Amino acid sequence: MTHKRHRLGRALLPLVFIITTGCSQGNSGSDVSAKPAEQLAPPEQTGVLEVATRNGSTTYYLDRHENPTGPEYSLVSQFADSKGWTVNWTMYDSTAAVLQALESGNTHMAAAGLTHLPSRTEKFTRGPAHTEIVEQLVCHRELRPMPRKPDGIASVGIAVTADSSYVETLNKLASEHEGITFAEDNSKTTEVLLSDVATQEIDCTVADSNIVQVMRRHFPHLEVAMNLTQGNNLGWYLPAGSDELAGMAREWMNSTEGDEAMGYVESRYYAYIGEFDFVDLRALNRRINDRLPGFINRFSEAEAATGMPADLLAALAYQESHWDPSAISPTGVRGIMMLTRNTAESLGVTNRLDPTASIDGGARYLADRHRRLPDTIPEPDRTFLALASYNIGRGHLLDARQLARELGKNPDSWDDMKEVLPLKADKRYYPSTRYGYARGYEPVHYVQRIRNYRDVISAAFE
Repeated sequence: MTHKRHRLGRALLPLVFIITTGCSQGNSGSDVSAKPAEQLAPPEQTGVLEVATRNGSTTYYLDRHENPTGPEYSLVSQFADSKGWTVNWTMYDSTAAVLQALESGNTHMAAAGLTHLPSRTEKFTRGPAHTEIVEQLVCHRELRPMPRKPDGIASVGIAVTADSSYVETLNKLASEHEGITFAEDNSKTTEVLLSDVATQEIDCTVADSNIVQVMRRHFPHLEVAMNLTQGNNLGWYLPAGSDELAGMAREWMNSTEGDEAMGYVESRYYAYIGEFDFVDLRALNRRINDRLPGFINRFSEAEAATGMPADLLAALAYQESHWDPSAISPTGVRGIMMLTRNTAESLGVTNRLDPTASIDGGARYLADRHRRLPDTIPEPDRTFLALASYNIGRGHLLDARQLARELGKNPDSWDDMKEVLPLKADKRYYPSTRYGYARGYEPVHYVQRIRNYRDVISAAFE
């Protein structure tokens, strides 16, 4: 698939972009280079699907290698692939601007984390839904009194993104409870407003639960005061009268291929985040400032030498030692990468407490785990399995892969292997394996934590 246009500045992680540049990049509703509505031919004719979106962690962003990614990006891309179309992405700086593009007819589709609302469906053609969320009131955890019921909302200052579904939610609450007021911000996205709450520039904001789930890892002081809705659907919208294209999108989303695409999005962007741990993430964010700068160049040098991404190595090291080069475990593993004596000797590392040697050795060891897996395993599954091998050992991973085959599971799929690895601790299964018992549940949690840490750490490498 080709991508002809990306209207945003350098944004290698969504958090970096939203905090450092806010909404200054991208198009306003009046500055659109797509074809005028009367000339915008359907994608069936041109082979090009024009899509309006906005930059954000739950929509579309560029990763540290400047490759586009994000939940909306993944879903739209797979839908377009199924039709043999390319995608022409246009970035807008706000929800309001995305809706203006829809109204003007300058796009075939808006995929920007839009809530399906009756007021929007009156103006536009509703496409398929893909995510269920609740809207949450989010405040700084030190705010007192913390509003826990709608009656308490009147005591706090609230700002929300203009023209968002949150405006309708708060207006409804204001009609039912006296004293509720709020400000609509025309220039800031929900992610930026959440960062303002974290720095106590405003008391509270309202956000979709999937956005909150992602952002709280970067800003541990964000607290969900209450849920404001029972449940809403996020999905695509199309200009009024686009019934044929909307029907194609719904048919694809409801197909087996669409189900698999949504399963991938859940696994890739949300499932591994898990329960929020304020203490752990507060410590991580503090150590990113206090400890990581002393080692960041060494992780980058290890990436250059081995091909293993620096931010992944940093996340692995944090999981192992919290970036403590003198760490020693009761079982004798030691150093910033917590190498065993035998592993260190096999890698030629003579001093495990030397952070340069330890990082280099750990990177080479992970690269070896990665290299020795079959080339047929796709990414990111290959990397997750390599991490599991780093943790539990190659022999136990091979046992689990064989067990997966016997159980009719896919040994190349991390989602399937997450179910099989814990069976290495199950007496119904491990006696028949070559390497016997292992705490197979540990690598599942190990990989989950590293993925979580990596998302937070990545910003430091830009």
